[in-house]
Amino acid sequence: MFNMISKLLMPMATYLNNSRYLQVLRDAFMLAFPITMFGSIIVVIANLPFLDRFMSESTLSVFKTSLGNAPSATMGIMSIFVVFGIGYYLSKSYQVEAVFGGAISLVSFLLLTPFLIEVDGMSEAVGNVLPLDRLGAKGMFLAMITGFLSGEIYRFVVQKNWTIKMPDGVPPAVAKSFSALVPALLTLTVFLTFNIIVTNLFNTNLHDVIFNVVQQPLVTLGNGLIPTLIAIFFVQLFWFFGLHGQVIVNSVMDPIWNTLSVENLTTYTSTGDVPNIISKQFIEIYTVGLGGSGSTLAVVVAILLFLKSKQLKQIGKLSLGPGLFNVNEPVIFGLPIVMNPLIMIPWIVAPLVTVTVTYFAMSTGLVPPPTGVAVPWTVPMFLSGIMATNSLAGGLLQIVNFFIILAIWFPFLKFIDRMNLKKELEESTDKQEAV
Repeated sequence: MFNMISKLLMPMATYLNNSRYLQVLRDAFMLAFPITMFGSIIVVIANLPFLDRFMSESTLSVFKTSLGNAPSATMGIMSIFVVFGIGYYLSKSYQVEAVFGGAISLVSFLLLTPFLIEVDGMSEAVGNVLPLDRLGAKGMFLAMITGFLSGEIYRFVVQKNWTIKMPDGVPPAVAKSFSALVPALLTLTVFLTFNIIVTNLFNTNLHDVIFNVVQQPLVTLGNGLIPTLIAIFFVQLFWFFGLHGQVIVNSVMDPIWNTLSVENLTTYTSTGDVPNIISKQFIEIYTVGLGGSGSTLAVVVAILLFLKSKQLKQIGKLSLGPGLFNVNEPVIFGLPIVMNPLIMIPWIVAPLVTVTVTYFAMSTGLVPPPTGVAVPWTVPMFLSGIMATNSLAGGLLQIVNFFIILAIWFPFLKFIDRMNLKKELEESTDKQEAV
C-alpha cells in the first residue's frame, strides 16, 4: 500500500519541487522577507500593549504616527518586491541579464496600475499618484502574473538575439543597457497595449479584473478551514514518504497565504482589526512553530520524560535543542517518522486537530488571529505566538496545542517504546550469552 501511494505522489512532488515557476515564486517572496521583517518589527513596537502606561495619549499618538511609514513602505508595497523578484529570478533561471528582467517586470506592472484613488466610494483620477492599495495585497496576483509574462517576453526576445550589439571597447554597463533596449521596448509595448485596450474598450483596469475574477475567489477559498486542512494533510503525507512537504505545498499555497497576511497587516495598522484567520503566520506559528513540520516538540518532550528505551532517549536528547527552534529533522529521520507505519496516524492527525482547534479558537474570539507581522519560523514556541497575535493568548494557545499533540502521540510512543525495550533486552541477552 505504501509503495503504491509513494508511486502516485512521487511524480507530483517531483514536478512541484522542480518547477521553474514555483521556485521563482518562492525566491521572489524570500526577496521581500528581510524588508517586510523590518516593517513587522516596527508594527510590534508601535503596538506594544503597555505603551499607554508610559506615554500620554497625545505622545502615544505622535509615536505611532512617526512609525507609520514603516509598514506602508514595506508590507504595504509588497507587490512591487514580488513583481521585481519574479522578473529577476525568472530571467536569471534563463541565464539572461536578470536585473533588467526585474526592472522591466516592475515597469510592466506599473503600466497596468491605474493612477486612481477612492473618494467617497468612487474612483477618481488624480494625476501622477499611485494608489498604495494597488501596490500591496490588492495587486498581489496581478503582480505575479505580470512578473511571469513580462519575464517570458523579455527572455524570448533576448534569446532570439533581437538586441543591439555594441562594438568591443564599449563599457560593459553601456553595452548591457543597449542590449536590453529592444527587449524592454517590445515587452513594455505589449503591456501598454494591454492597458489601453482594457481601459478604453472595457472601461476598467486589469487590477480590478484580476482581483475580482482570480484573486478574490482564490483568497476566499484559501481562507477557509477545509482547504487549509487539505494543505496540512499533504504536507504531512509528503513528509511521511521522505519528501519536504512544507516546501512542496507552500510553493503552491504561499501566494494565497502571503496575500492574506498582507491584508491582515494593512488592516491592522490602519484600524486595529484583523480580517483573516488563515494566513502565512497562522500556518507557520501554529504548525511549524510547535517544533517544526508536524509539530514534533511535544514528541521530543514525551520521549525524554516518559519513555525508557535507550535508543529513543538518545534521539530525544539530540532532537531537543534543534526542536526548541523548530528544526526537527533529527526526530523525523531518527525516530524515524519517514515510512514508519506505526507513526503515520499521529503524524498526520495531530496537526489536523491542532489547526482545527486553533481556527475555532480564533473564529470564536477566544484568541486574536495573527496580525500579519512576519515572525521568523525559528522563534521558539510561546514567544512566536505572542509576537504573531500581539497577545498573550496567542502564546497560550500554542501551549494548549502542545498538550493536545502530546495526548495524541503518547499511546503510539509507548507502544514503540515497549517494542524497543524488548529488542534492547534481547540484544543485551545475546551479548551476555556470547561472552
